[in-house]
Amino acid sequence: MKEILITNDDGFESEGLRKLVKMLRKEFKAKVTVVAPASEKSACSHSITLTKPLKFVKVGKRFYKLDDGTPSDCIYLALHALYKTRLPDLVISGINKGANVGEDITYSGTCAGAMEAVLQGIPALALSQFYTAKEKEFDFKNALKITKKIVKKIFNEGFVLGKKEFLNVNFPSAKSEFKGIKVCKAGKRVYNYKASSNVNPRGVEYFWLAAADLDHIDEKDSDISLLKKGYATITPIMLDLTAYERIKSVKKWLGLDDE
Repeated sequence: MKEILITNDDGFESEGLRKLVKMLRKEFKAKVTVVAPASEKSACSHSITLTKPLKFVKVGKRFYKLDDGTPSDCIYLALHALYKTRLPDLVISGINKGANVGEDITYSGTCAGAMEAVLQGIPALALSQFYTAKEKEFDFKNALKITKKIVKKIFNEGFVLGKKEFLNVNFPSAKSEFKGIKVCKAGKRVYNYKASSNVNPRGVEYFWLAAADLDHIDEKDSDISLLKKGYATITPIMLDLTAYERIKSVKKWLGLDDE
C-alpha cells in the first residue's frame, strides 16, 4: 500500500485539503496521513520553529494538526515522529487557496511543505487553486482530476525529477474556460508595497499588509500568463538557487583569479 503525507498552509480545516484527502483515499486506496498547521500560515515561506516546542493534536484517523506549526514543521516533524520503519512514497502540499506562481514561490508556505519533503529525498507536489475576486465558492473538480492523473503517473512510472526538485502545480480559476495543462517556467511578478493603516482605540497606529494583485511581466510561456488564460500549469522547481552564469562575472568584479 502506498503512503502519502499531506500538509498545507491554509490550516487543517481548509476545504482544499479535505477534498484532496478524500479523493486520494478513494482513488488510490492509499494510507494517507495529514499533518497540517492548526491555523493559517500563508506566506510563512520555509520557516522552521526553533524557539518553542511543537505538539501534535489528533483530530481524526491519521489526521493531526500541529499547534502553531508551519508547513515545514509539519513535514519535518511528521517524518521524524510518525514514520518509524519507512518514509512516505509521496508528499503533497495543498490544495492551497490562491495561486503560488512566479517569485511568490519563495514566500509560499505551500511550496515550502514540498521543499521540506524533497530535502528528505521524498517526491513532492505543491498544489494551488487560483481564483478571482468574483468567486464566492471554490470548485476543485479540475484540480482533483489533474492531481489524480499526476499521482497515478508517479506511482506507476516513478517521479520524473531529480533530488531536491518538486513540481509546483497551479490550477486555473473555475470561472475560466479550462484549456488544458502546460509545463512551463515560473513567471516574473511585479511587486508593489502596500499596507493598510488604522488607529486602535488607544491611539496606536497599526498596519495590515495588503494582499497583492497578480501583477506580472507578460510572458506568453510563463506560469502566471498561462494560468490567467485558463491553463493548469506545472513547473519543475529546484532548490539550488545559484546563479551559475554569474559566477565568473562576480569573480571578475571582485578581482579574484579563477582557481
